[in-house]
Amino acid sequence: MAGTTRTKPERLSSLQMTEPPAPHNETRGIVYVGGAYAFWGFVPLYWWFLRDVPAFEITLHRILWCSLVGLIVTAGRGHLSRLVSIVRTPRVIGALAVSSLLITANWTIYVYCVDSQRLVEASMGYYMTPLVSIGLGVVLLGERISRVRAVAIALATAAVAVQAVSLGRFPWVAPALALTFGFYGYVRKLTPVDSLDGLTIETCLLLPVTIALIALWAMQGTGAFPSPVISRDAFLIGTGPLTAVPLVLFAAGARRIRLTTLGFLQYFSPTITLLVATLILDEPFSRTNVITFGCIWAALLLVGLEGRLGSLRRRLA
Repeated sequence: MAGTTRTKPERLSSLQMTEPPAPHNETRGIVYVGGAYAFWGFVPLYWWFLRDVPAFEITLHRILWCSLVGLIVTAGRGHLSRLVSIVRTPRVIGALAVSSLLITANWTIYVYCVDSQRLVEASMGYYMTPLVSIGLGVVLLGERISRVRAVAIALATAAVAVQAVSLGRFPWVAPALALTFGFYGYVRKLTPVDSLDGLTIETCLLLPVTIALIALWAMQGTGAFPSPVISRDAFLIGTGPLTAVPLVLFAAGARRIRLTTLGFLQYFSPTITLLVATLILDEPFSRTNVITFGCIWAALLLVGLEGRLGSLRRRLA
């Protein structure tokens, strides 16, 4: 019937529906977002307690328990019908399938960094992520790039080159983390889905393979779950809320603060991770690290000052 047929634009509009805009409250927003970034910054300590479990297996448990937490929270919010609408939209579900593979790769590499004591490199990767996002905007979205940002990207490239010369091999960890998370952000930016809904669907898409592998390893006796050590089982199950809680905090805070404030706070997490790596987990911070991080920090400083310098020039003109 013509009166009940929904057009494609109307369906897409229904998917874009999120929570009502939160009242502007900068202080509360900073607390929420800062809490999320602090959570992410200290999370390597959690993976350290699971260091005897292979990184990919930890990722599978993260997918399993995160999907269950997401479904429970979604049901509690009364948004299950919205998940069904998203699943029935081929373009959106296709994009979420791609983003689920990207975030799975990112999670696995990050846990591997904890296991192999390469957390300093992981921290550098997340410092590089905003610069990768700038590059993706130029290459894939046709955005114009200023000279200042071009210099910033050149500095990031120089940092990788310096580390490659020092190590005698390509330092893949930091670029891999930056690229997987950068492309993840790019895909999610173009996908009209709420953050928690998107994460729930991303993890549920991988659930059949995840359950099959965990069950197979359990029957063979080679898996980490179930374990005679109750604490290990508890830590593996805890990966679900560990993933969902900071995401909820971030979503709640991001709606309450200015984008410029949000951009500044994003460096809070890799800074904490770097401190955890060097001060708690005793990873070395070599002269090469000083040079490479110096290049990255200089690049980020240039990007951060670009807008303010432009405003200053306009005022003086």
